[in-house]
Amino acid sequence: MAKNLAMVKNAAMYNKQAVNVMKNQVMENRIDDSWRAWIAENLMLGGLPIHLAQILQSKGFSLGNASEEIEKASRSPYLQGARRLRNRVAKRDWVLDIYRKLSHLQNHEIPRRHQLSREEFLQDYYSQNKPVIITGMMHDWPALAKWNLDYFRQTCGDAEVEVQYGRSQDQNYELNSLAHKKLMPFAQYIDQVEQAGQTNDFYMTANNDGRNRQALDVLWQDIVQLPEYLRADPNQRGFFWFGPKGTITPFHHDLTNNFMAQVMGRKRIHMIPAYQVAQVYNMRHCFTEVDGLQIDYARFPNMRDVRIQQCEIGPGEILFLPVGCWHLVEGLETSVTIAFTNFLWDNDYFSNYPPDHDF
Repeated sequence: MAKNLAMVKNAAMYNKQAVNVMKNQVMENRIDDSWRAWIAENLMLGGLPIHLAQILQSKGFSLGNASEEIEKASRSPYLQGARRLRNRVAKRDWVLDIYRKLSHLQNHEIPRRHQLSREEFLQDYYSQNKPVIITGMMHDWPALAKWNLDYFRQTCGDAEVEVQYGRSQDQNYELNSLAHKKLMPFAQYIDQVEQAGQTNDFYMTANNDGRNRQALDVLWQDIVQLPEYLRADPNQRGFFWFGPKGTITPFHHDLTNNFMAQVMGRKRIHMIPAYQVAQVYNMRHCFTEVDGLQIDYARFPNMRDVRIQQCEIGPGEILFLPVGCWHLVEGLETSVTIAFTNFLWDNDYFSNYPPDHDF
């Protein structure tokens, strides 16, 4: 009798568990708001309803439910209103695409200009949103003659600095840069740079400036502020980039015009003009998921239409990076770069930047 009761109880418990499993499966296969947002976004991007339904079916939803949800979304007045906004964006992309096509008629080599005058720089490059490499303007920098790893150790090796660390374990290390901050003695970091050979695992970047500006204050005595192009500003003396051979800053764009003044080592820069933003798959803030060194054209077919410019800069050379210009930077050697944004002319492009960074 007791055995029979136990069997009944076990059967009842099994049946209850089976019902819960079935309920969970139904819940898992319910088209919720996150999937509805996916449907709406892909309809707006021109996805065919039948293709979207097949994708949903592959995710465990019934074809009937998927088709019904897609049809409902297509009839939604909210989506109809959003289509008008899509049309406005498409018109703007059409205008930008004119610039892209016309740019293919140009010489894509980044020009090198020796001791470029203030007026020429303003008229031919700054106001035209075009990159240029400027030479002969850092000849009076003590840093060019003095800076090396031993000098750094002797001058401020005891200072505690902040570094981006553990980048190799995170595909989105730049987007997640705040999670990779690490404090250490500057001398310890210098030793690691010297011993690393080639690595992208650690790098001292502009994102570490809040801490390092004061820690490495003595080094700024070796920097001249380029008065031909930059305004004197004690709060914006520049940003210190220092890393080993092999550092990679993936494709992104800045919200200001930038100077990259190279003091040590060489860097290779890959650049895409700002007007090609529609082809670059800008998914979040100023970043893209496109790997600029190994472009997956099957996943990102619009990148086939993108013309990527390349250049290299070495000690004593300054690269002007226009605002909005997509760029990827490779450290070809142990290198130090000082970046500047305090130009003589308006450089505020942040104030009207979209507050919602999901694109």
